[in-house]
Amino acid sequence: MPASAALRDDAAARAAPRACASAPSAEGLRVALFSGNYNCVRDGANRALNKLVGHLLERGAAVRIYSPTVPEPAFAPAGDLVSVPSIGIPGRPEYRVALGLPGAVREDVRAFAPTHVHVSCPDLLGGRAQALGRALGAPVVASMHTRFEAYPAYYGLDFLTPAVKRRLKTFYVGSDLVLAPNPSMAASLEDLGVAAERLRIWGRGVDHQQFSASRRSEAWRSAHGYRPNEPVLLFFGRVVREKGLDTFAETVKALEARGLALRPLIIGDGPARSWLETQLPGALFTGHLDGDALGRAVASADILVNPSTSEAFGNVNLEAMAAGLAVVSADVGSAQALIEDGRSGLLVPPEEPEAYADAVEGMIRAPKRRRALALAATAASAAYSWTDILDGVILAYQSVGI
Repeated sequence: MPASAALRDDAAARAAPRACASAPSAEGLRVALFSGNYNCVRDGANRALNKLVGHLLERGAAVRIYSPTVPEPAFAPAGDLVSVPSIGIPGRPEYRVALGLPGAVREDVRAFAPTHVHVSCPDLLGGRAQALGRALGAPVVASMHTRFEAYPAYYGLDFLTPAVKRRLKTFYVGSDLVLAPNPSMAASLEDLGVAAERLRIWGRGVDHQQFSASRRSEAWRSAHGYRPNEPVLLFFGRVVREKGLDTFAETVKALEARGLALRPLIIGDGPARSWLETQLPGALFTGHLDGDALGRAVASADILVNPSTSEAFGNVNLEAMAAGLAVVSADVGSAQALIEDGRSGLLVPPEEPEAYADAVEGMIRAPKRRRALALAATAASAAYSWTDILDGVILAYQSVGI
């Protein structure tokens, strides 16, 4: 079996266990969760953490969240949120950096008396929270959400990569338990020095009500100027450079140079939107969408192109799969865990626009194959249930305390 297939099968088995006869209770758990930006922006990491908190509360746990906050958050937070002093990141003010763990916040944590300290970002706040957890005698659980070591290259700061990797090693090795989003990321954490017995898989689920092929709307397509059989190429997610926007734009240009008339659909928003608009002046930009509007727009596209190499899990791939799209994704560990190349999607060399263009053109010129890939993708997405996955996190907490 190819390595990518083994990773994918293992991920499905470990990240989406079948429901038990009785759901695990979280009563007695008191989780102090430390986040870099709990609800400042709407991204996959924050959505996953909010899903987890909501689930823990439903199962009987007490949860208190410590995070930077903003005057106009992206969404209402799940659970009790305590604001931590922070500053905006230069050039990216929507993201915040905590200034540490002030005495008043430390006292709040002590008064909460956590049974577990959960750190989700390897920043200054996460490091101080680890130290406080050890001082309180509470197990420290770290969760991996992003491949931070991939970020510097997108901003011409490659020289920072070694320092970022050193910080990641200190952060994850210094935790009692580490939750990796899939076996590929677990292997990367082992390479950093995290012992295998201290690793668990926390995958992600998908809302099959929101993301479903049944939400496809010809009326929506027509209202936005798309013809009935016109192939719609989708970019979906935060519109930031680290999502591979350069590669996406060059892929579209390569397809146009081959004589394919395309009007890409861009769902999402972010600081690089104006740049992408100049690169793809004919594209449809919807901005941020949520709920039914998001599900309908995604399902009304045909092919997702996801060139991001910074994903730890790849929520966008999974959501597009559930929505009935064919997927062309960067051939990286997160995608390998979800997609069987050639059956439930196509994996291509990460930063080669011509390779993406080859894959997309093949789907456009062979619509039956595109539909077969989409059907297989939807079937594969059925294995990912939020309830089962989040119950697994409860069991992981209980394995190191209570």
